[in-house]
Amino acid sequence: MNRRDMLSAVSLAPLGAVAAHGASPPGGAAPAPRRRIAFSLGCQSGPTDDKRLAFFARHGVRNICGDPPQDLPAGRLHYTADELTRLRQRCEKHKISVDLLTPPFLASSHIDRAKHPSILLGASPQRDRDIEQFQLLIRNCAQAGIPAIKYNMSILGVLRTERTVGRGGTQLSTWRLAEAGDQAQRTNKAGRVPADLFWERIDYFLQRVVPVATENRVRIACHPHDPGVPPGFQGVDAVLGTVDGIKKFVSLRESPYHGLNFCQGTVSEMLRDPGREIFDVIRWFGTRKKIFNVHFRNIRGRRDAFQEVYPDEGDVDFVEAIRVYREIGYDHMLMPDHVPRHSDDPDGLQAFAFSYGYIRALVQAADRLI
Repeated sequence: MNRRDMLSAVSLAPLGAVAAHGASPPGGAAPAPRRRIAFSLGCQSGPTDDKRLAFFARHGVRNICGDPPQDLPAGRLHYTADELTRLRQRCEKHKISVDLLTPPFLASSHIDRAKHPSILLGASPQRDRDIEQFQLLIRNCAQAGIPAIKYNMSILGVLRTERTVGRGGTQLSTWRLAEAGDQAQRTNKAGRVPADLFWERIDYFLQRVVPVATENRVRIACHPHDPGVPPGFQGVDAVLGTVDGIKKFVSLRESPYHGLNFCQGTVSEMLRDPGREIFDVIRWFGTRKKIFNVHFRNIRGRRDAFQEVYPDEGDVDFVEAIRVYREIGYDHMLMPDHVPRHSDDPDGLQAFAFSYGYIRALVQAADRLI
């Protein structure tokens, strides 16, 4: 969406202001009451230390996905309740809420680089010990007052080809399936993982953690596979790389505490026409209350060929996206995750600041966009 579109959307503000003050619009009809928007600007960039927290506070980020900025002892895959409480209290000193936790494992790593791959390899009895660690993390989050955990069920990690050039000389994260090299080359650790085997491993995990999440009222939010790839790519059927796949995922072990870290960028990357199709996908998961966090990222392109761009220049209309999130009653965070890179901005802080401002403006205007 360009600047003119943004101004056009925000120009609806005066009518919203009339409704907010209870005055009658032209014609004398009483205005319909508006439901307050509950979603908020968030971020997951780290480390969650005082310097980064001050950066968040300066830019209006009051809700985050964080993790304790410390190394864990060897063999421990969970944070204690005391460590999580100290994290929450550190953030509260900056008037920031920890709404989501990054766990110390089950990240978006390629399986050959993952330090703790047993759950995704189906390697018992170690996977049972690792699942017990995740269960304990859920309980500790409940005790510390942290309401949600994100995680990944990924074997191939985040796949990308060579970066491409964007506006102002930025380097854009890019995926071109046609340039992906030897697609038949299997991972060293996982080998061939057909769909039924991958689903078996996913369900083995879910049937052991969803009841614990439900009992403790802690939402567990899974990130889809990024990007979606053809079945058998590097030996793996990436079952969470299609919309049908993530629909099946949320239907397994049904619970209001089992859902998605809904990466709008990643889901857009699954579609042939993301600018048209993404809104109904948001509605499908949102009306079922399966969206626990949103990575509010834009792309240019489509499945098998895309670039990750700034939020104001991609193929998805973010004003329309905000309308849809409001329509479905979404009430958690909207956050940038991947941002364009530039040599003048090695840590991505300028790009994040731009994204915060853009998203914050949309969030503030959201009540006036419908």
